[in-house]
Amino acid sequence: MSKPIYVLSGPNLNLLGVREPEIYGRQTLDDVRVLCEARAAAFGRQVVFRQSNHEGQLIDWVQEARTEGAAVVINPAGYGHTSVALLDALKTLSIPVVECHLSNPAAREDFRRSTYVSLVAAGMVSGFGGASYELAVEAACGLAAA
Repeated sequence: MSKPIYVLSGPNLNLLGVREPEIYGRQTLDDVRVLCEARAAAFGRQVVFRQSNHEGQLIDWVQEARTEGAAVVINPAGYGHTSVALLDALKTLSIPVVECHLSNPAAREDFRRSTYVSLVAAGMVSGFGGASYELAVEAACGLAAA
């Protein structure tokens, strides 16, 4: 069996569906997980789907993906704008990284318009709500080695 796609979500994404639904939508993170699993299955892949509010935990999972994953889809949330440590962990990967955002960061506050993750990501999918994750998983499946 092929290695899974790691789908990692950062802080506050556990509150999807209730936190600022006018920006992030009404889908829950569990709804997004189901979408990701279905999209990956269409490509013969599985996902490891995880969320943490803790920077170090996300870094540990990125490091785990170095040997256990085929690619990483990451929605770093607020850590995308602040975490050099997360960037440094992502830089150790030899597998594809796809950045993902529910909203369109370019259409929001100035500080959201760039992320550290973008420096290492093959690409970014943003602005499509939960479908951003689906599309990012599809891109990761296409980029991942067989």
